[in-house]
Amino acid sequence: MAGPLATVTLNRPEHRNAQTPATWRALAEVGARVLGTGSRVVVLRAEGRSFSAGLDRAMFGPGVPGEPGLTRLAGLSAAELDRTIEGFQEAFTWWRDERVVSIAAVQGHAVGAGFQLALACDLRLLAQDARLAMRETSLGLVPDLAGTHPLVSLVGYPRALEICATGRWVGAEEAERIGLASLVVPSDDLASATADLVAALLAAPADAVRATKALLREAGGRTFDEQRAAERVSQASRLRDLARGS
Repeated sequence: MAGPLATVTLNRPEHRNAQTPATWRALAEVGARVLGTGSRVVVLRAEGRSFSAGLDRAMFGPGVPGEPGLTRLAGLSAAELDRTIEGFQEAFTWWRDERVVSIAAVQGHAVGAGFQLALACDLRLLAQDARLAMRETSLGLVPDLAGTHPLVSLVGYPRALEICATGRWVGAEEAERIGLASLVVPSDDLASATADLVAALLAAPADAVRATKALLREAGGRTFDEQRAAERVSQASRLRDLARGS
């Protein structure tokens, strides 16, 4: 992970990179390390034909070895369950930290938790065979891994509701059209397109990219005049840094 680029790889291809709480603990630990190394760009990729098939279906029964199933989770107290889910969410939040720009390179299926993991990143590059779906509602649950906020921000409330409530597939072409994907490329070109984007991001001054990300990320929660004021403050800081030669 040393250097300006960090790459995180989902590596359970035999299970279509299905996720468990162990996956989420590992991703949270990776995030702490990445943010501590000074990396500027983080690429999230996956081995195999699918980005991630979502929650491992074994979790709907007694659970996978060493992990509680959903029935056991439901038996926790309200406070314990809240803390548990909050812990799961940590794997999905650090990608938005202003110190890095995160890119999800998505091929094949990105379902449920897989879709939310792609949504956790700042940018999404999709192979033409990518298919996204939010299946939690269809299973009697709700998306709870920090994916609802970015989904609504990207596509708006009505379309986000329709995608979640129906659990339907969103193909790569539609994903690009409605703003879920930054770019769609042939499957064989996903790695090279990701490398090109990484190179372009690293070519810009790091502090300017971080300041711009912070400005854009907060813009939706500000009025027009509040955002203008934030731009002035950020630019004044950049000008002073440039004048000092930093």
